Amino acid sequence: MKLLLKTLFASTVLMATMAAATSVQAGPGRFMEMNAVVKAPIGHKQFCRDNGWACPDERYEPVVVRLDEARWNELIAINAEVNRRIRPMTDEDLFGKVEYWTYPVDGYGDCEEYVLEKQRVLIEAGWPKSALLITVAKDTQNAGHAVLTVRTDHGDMILDNQIEAVLPWYSTPYRYIKRQSARSPLAWTGISDTRVTTVSSVSK
Repeated sequence: MKLLLKTLFASTVLMATMAAATSVQAGPGRFMEMNAVVKAPIGHKQFCRDNGWACPDERYEPVVVRLDEARWNELIAINAEVNRRIRPMTDEDLFGKVEYWTYPVDGYGDCEEYVLEKQRVLIEAGWPKSALLITVAKDTQNAGHAVLTVRTDHGDMILDNQIEAVLPWYSTPYRYIKRQSARSPLAWTGISDTRVTTVSSVSK
């Protein structure tokens, strides 16, 4: 475990150093590059209307989690447990709607349900809200996809229902579009993702 963390740390630091020393296109940094304020996804607005307690009008001081061995193991365990507990089903089949964000219903859900549940469980486990950010991306089929970004001192880590491993954001095959602000659960920020990925075209 300690060797894994050391390897992860070394690789992400190397990436960040290379990007700073050469050019922006040379490689991504440990953290996603955030740009302008953007509109929240329609599904998240609907979720907050339905679950006001989960979307308080609060301001946070952004923090990153120190990813020691205990935290790393907890992150992996919670990600795996939620992925096992929820069975995939589309919003169309569950709710008769193309898009509907909520917590898992009778053990079923699509990517947003996985993300919302992981965020909820981690908050209950004592992880800071400002480090657990719902993130919208395009997957390898150029379809909309949601994952949970966890901000750590080893960089932005991705919890996903399509990929079981917890990975640094730049090691996933997605094109990142926007995510919750680390300062407020109601605000969203665009992501400048200039990496070459398996996603051939992205509609923003």
